[in-house]
Amino acid sequence: MIKSMEITKCPFCNARRLYTLQNNYKKCSSCYKKFSLKKVETDYVIISFFCNNISAHKCAKILNINYRTVQNRYIFFRKLIATYLENEYYNSILDNSSYEEFYYFTEKEKKNKKRSLYNAINLLGFYSNRKIFTLLMPKLPQYNSQEDNQIFEKYLKWHKIYSQDSYTTPLNVFWRYLEENLKKYKGINEKNFFYYLKECEFKFNYLQNKQIEILKSLFYN
Repeated sequence: MIKSMEITKCPFCNARRLYTLQNNYKKCSSCYKKFSLKKVETDYVIISFFCNNISAHKCAKILNINYRTVQNRYIFFRKLIATYLENEYYNSILDNSSYEEFYYFTEKEKKNKKRSLYNAINLLGFYSNRKIFTLLMPKLPQYNSQEDNQIFEKYLKWHKIYSQDSYTTPLNVFWRYLEENLKKYKGINEKNFFYYLKECEFKFNYLQNKQIEILKSLFYN
């Protein structure tokens, strides 16, 4: 069961003057949109659970709603977050105090003593305006010769891109945060990795109450 919450503002425009309609619906006097209190309450609780790192499976069980409904909502949240972070970064005055390339390995690949950078997910991180921003880079190109591949890989290991003070900034902390947080998913399809990366970036950059505030705004606008 979802505990009833007092919704005093329109979820679409934040206006405070709401009219009560039939079937527990409300209508905003500013944007004139109608909405179900029950649906908005459910949406707000799911957003809160997402920002509190509660899995879609556990969320669905607690709220007694369909797992697929919650999972689809979580996927949508990640897409909203990715767009939001891209806009925030590119529309801000950049002050890149540090940047660093990072090779992400899954837990399975970490156990492989012969793991190669060619199997890693290549990331580039920036620390700017006291926030982390990440880019998902293309896979490393492989040469026809195995010997050439090995030489190139050794070169990359010794000449990883980093600024002079990258290890004294939150970038190094973020990489550890990313690895720790992605463990709980027990395998992420590589084509969806970008969205989980952006989820971690979002949760690292913003306090929980701010995360909830931003997601509510994104979801209803």
